[in-house]
Amino acid sequence: MKKNVFRTMMLLFAILFLYKGNAQESQVETYLSHLDINSPINTLTEKEKQHGWDLLFNGKDLKGWRGYNEQDAPDCWRVKEGALEILTEGGREGALGIITDKKYKSFVLSIEFKLTQGANSGIIFQVEENDKYTYPYETGAEFQVIDHDNWPNNLEDWQICGANYAMYPPKVKPYKPIGEWNQVLLIVNHNKVTQLLNGKVVVEYEKYSDEWKQLRNSGKWGDFPDYGKFNEGHIALQNHGTNVFYRNIKLKEL
Repeated sequence: MKKNVFRTMMLLFAILFLYKGNAQESQVETYLSHLDINSPINTLTEKEKQHGWDLLFNGKDLKGWRGYNEQDAPDCWRVKEGALEILTEGGREGALGIITDKKYKSFVLSIEFKLTQGANSGIIFQVEENDKYTYPYETGAEFQVIDHDNWPNNLEDWQICGANYAMYPPKVKPYKPIGEWNQVLLIVNHNKVTQLLNGKVVVEYEKYSDEWKQLRNSGKWGDFPDYGKFNEGHIALQNHGTNVFYRNIKLKEL
């Protein structure tokens, strides 16, 4: 009798696990189906509007964006041929990233990026703005954007393109060569985070899980006590002193 109960319980757990996996996969497919990658850049289709997507970059100026802890956007950012471009050079980390005016909690973000040789940037989310912080990454998690193939130094697996920086390495590496546009889909659904690069899931994790806490406390973020502390925040595009482009920035609040 006990064996039958145990087997039944194990079967139920297996079904629940498969159901959760299939439900998450179906959810990702649904969000991807909303987007028309062949539509004109920096515009919303009627289908996207109907499904509640907003346009965060109009392709003409930096309306809706500003410097971190600043009133205006820094002059090292410009709009060129319908894309946001980072103009600074040298690869040095700077406090000249830009953030959205608005804060977001649970959302789906779609954004495209293009790298030049040896370029480095990042898409940082759940960022808290406060004068006591110098950089957005002190509080927010980062979708790593980098030309790791041409980076001058050896990198850890959690530093390559598509990683959740200093936390989770990408499961697969579907990044495109420099000079080509890559598509990011970032899903933040309460504590569940899913990162896609060019239609492939590269990172999945549960914020505040035992695994997340262990990674957060044992690595780089041990020196940043407020990393991951906030569940609502700005979205930031990082300036790391290299030439990077962003466009087609769309967001759906959940």
